[in-house]
Amino acid sequence: MRDLTNEILELIRRTSTNLPADIETKLRTAVEKETPGSAARGALETIIRNVELSRAQSTPICQDTGTPIFYVYHPEGWSTLKLKAQIRSAMEEATRRNYMRPNAVDAIYDKNSGNNLGGDDFPSIHFEEVEGQELTIELMLKGGGCENVGAQYSLPDNRLGAGRDLGGVRKVVLDAVQRAQGQGCAPGILGVAVGGDRGSSYYKSKEVLFDQLDVRNPDPKLAELEERLTREANTLGIGPMGFGGQTTVIDTKIAGMHRLPASFFVSVSYMCWAYRRRKMTVNGTEIQYD
Repeated sequence: MRDLTNEILELIRRTSTNLPADIETKLRTAVEKETPGSAARGALETIIRNVELSRAQSTPICQDTGTPIFYVYHPEGWSTLKLKAQIRSAMEEATRRNYMRPNAVDAIYDKNSGNNLGGDDFPSIHFEEVEGQELTIELMLKGGGCENVGAQYSLPDNRLGAGRDLGGVRKVVLDAVQRAQGQGCAPGILGVAVGGDRGSSYYKSKEVLFDQLDVRNPDPKLAELEERLTREANTLGIGPMGFGGQTTVIDTKIAGMHRLPASFFVSVSYMCWAYRRRKMTVNGTEIQYD
């Protein structure tokens, strides 16, 4: 098994400093929807300028470089222990080079580790064995501001008049967006999981954020709801960074899950405009970054 530490370091650098093309395209489109001279348009123009400078100078897109969340899809026979060690070594070096800022704080003793390594849980690394010989490592950097406005609902929710159906899902997701206001660093992207238990539902709401924008759910009911939620969220008047305007949400991703009869959870992971996610694919000696 080869040592991929340097390649993973490059994945971290790209994720932290270079916004994916599908996200940037959405943001540039959003600029044209806002009134010239408005605070909303000014915020988006500043965001775009920041994206350009970060890419050119290889500096973090946001001062909050986020919680690193890795998903590793590995062939049979690869050592997950060695892969984990390489990821952690790359994260430590990325912090030393300032691609990442030291964010791992011990919640009990309020002490920063200084290298973005914290016990077995920071960074967060998930492994899954797959068929074939291709290794894929996906990385998301989830900012704390947008993480703070994530929400989980247990249906029925009498406060919102939300029942155990897709109509109820719609109500609670829009409630989450309304409650987030500008604190989620809009325009945002919504990752929604319907079903599961409390833990698996939250995980799935983040996993779905790895998908490309504008690729709709294959289930026509969920595809319709994704489009409706994005459209209706943009009528709330929250707008970029909470300044008002036309663009509060640029896309919505929904995953349906199985659940116990006694439970009906809806989890909403809010992703800010700094939607940092990248992947690397290793096939033999070839390495590709997307």
